[in-house]
Amino acid sequence: MKPVRPGVEGFLTEKKWRGPRLGLIAHAASVRPDLTPTALALQRAGFRLTALFAPEHGLAAALQDQAPVQGARDKATGLPVFSLYGKTLAPTPSMLDKIDAMVFDLQDIGVRYYTFVWTLALALEACARAKKPFLVLDRPNPLGGRTDGNLPNPDHLSFVGLHPVPVLHGLTAGELALWLNATRGWGADLRVFPATGWRRNQRFDATGLPWVLPSPNMPTLETASVYGGACLFEATNLSEGRGTTRPFEILGAPFLDGDAWARALARHALPGVAFRPLVFRPTFNKWAGRLCGGVQTHVTDWSAFSPFLTGVALLHTARRLAPRQFRWSPPPYEYERVKRPIDILTGSPAVRRAVDGGASLNDLAAPWAAQRAMFRAAVAPFRLYKSI
Repeated sequence: MKPVRPGVEGFLTEKKWRGPRLGLIAHAASVRPDLTPTALALQRAGFRLTALFAPEHGLAAALQDQAPVQGARDKATGLPVFSLYGKTLAPTPSMLDKIDAMVFDLQDIGVRYYTFVWTLALALEACARAKKPFLVLDRPNPLGGRTDGNLPNPDHLSFVGLHPVPVLHGLTAGELALWLNATRGWGADLRVFPATGWRRNQRFDATGLPWVLPSPNMPTLETASVYGGACLFEATNLSEGRGTTRPFEILGAPFLDGDAWARALARHALPGVAFRPLVFRPTFNKWAGRLCGGVQTHVTDWSAFSPFLTGVALLHTARRLAPRQFRWSPPPYEYERVKRPIDILTGSPAVRRAVDGGASLNDLAAPWAAQRAMFRAAVAPFRLYKSI
């Protein structure tokens, strides 16, 4: 098999793009296989890079979740940095006046709630209006081409799901851009530089590429693997493991008993996963400094594991074990000030109502497979990568 190379490698050979003024949407994981940052690589290759644009967590991927990103000047390149996660989520006309074309090079993790693909969508739409070319330097989807979970309702779209995709969408950023550009009628001058050598059924650990944290609480592929379900705990008063060395793998609260929780989860016989009871003490975020009872999620078979169903089962059992202490978090959350965080994460009030009412998980999940099949059929013409 050929080695996997991200889209930046092909773009660096493109002489036609060395003249125009380029803006670059990037972060700490925007690197070549030798770990050279994309911005520095472009400068050294003679590209006319004139501005950088930072998504959530900032250019250095150092800011915690939902922390506004400030405009600044990048020390390494000397370039101005414009925030796409603060007062605005999309490039403004004044920002776009400073460039002739926009380059996108963010490492996504393939989960609907992870905001980088929605930064892509908003930037692509803005560049379409401004008649600026949009160039995606594609990267592998770390979770491969699998889909999982449900589709959001049209009235529950938000910055953790701006367009109707499953929780695990199975696409790369480039494929998602092609689909959105065509189906939304934006008509952007879009070009995708593919990740060569990548196959759709490859997870990130099979690519040979270095894992660089795309955000402070996404330290490993194991974290990304469970995030599609564990992120739902951001919408509760339980810790999602921030402030521990295993964010999203570790979940809990002072009012929970980890052993009882693990036994309750075992009764669901969820595929491809096991739960270890534990006690932990977060150093920051929810329950900082307090001992929490909880569980650690261990994926035993990725091919069988359903992150979203597992996350809903975790909520379901925690709610039953601590009915008086369990709480859904109120808004605001990710720029949504009216709807509940759990409802915009799951895409409707259905999951919250099912958890509150003790409904059957099988009944709740019954429509999801058909939704995913419909989505896969819709995006099939825009897929750039085959399976092995």
